[in-house]
Amino acid sequence: MRVAFLSAPEGVEQVELTEPWRAVTEAGGRPELLSTESGRVQAFHHLDRADTFPVDALVAESSAEDYDALVLPGGVANPDFLRTDRYAVGFARHFFGLGRPVAAICHAPWLLVEADAVRGRTLTSWPSLRTDIRNAGGTWKDEEAVVCHAAAAPLVTSRKPQDLDAFCAAFLAEFGAAQRGPMAA
Repeated sequence: MRVAFLSAPEGVEQVELTEPWRAVTEAGGRPELLSTESGRVQAFHHLDRADTFPVDALVAESSAEDYDALVLPGGVANPDFLRTDRYAVGFARHFFGLGRPVAAICHAPWLLVEADAVRGRTLTSWPSLRTDIRNAGGTWKDEEAVVCHAAAAPLVTSRKPQDLDAFCAAFLAEFGAAQRGPMAA
């Protein structure tokens, strides 16, 4: 399974990138880091600079059709930047159009709000996004992981780094189910 991880050039919360990446790798998947700029992504531990990670491909030159699933790590600055990039928004929106699973944690649902992908769905996020999600037509829940099947594309969301175990377990189950479905043929 080929899994796209989408990040801005800086501002991604490191643990929300590295733990899901590790989970995908340990499950036998092939994660790839996409960004809006080539080079390296600067991760953060909350507000402090952390490690950098090499970008595998530019989102502007990538197609959702080439991936089986999408992971959107959080961090405040990361999705705030991505939601202003038309290629990032279009890439995320295309996953929903294809019916492929998407997983988003913490502030990452901001990108989904911009992509008009939360309408009629139930999800969670960092609590400060609650009003944005409701205003975009979604239902917000305060739970460590929420799996929504309200449309063809499964959506898995979590609130914060402390929910990573539940988040990874939930999205791996959904990614595996999708792989066994029509995409496996």
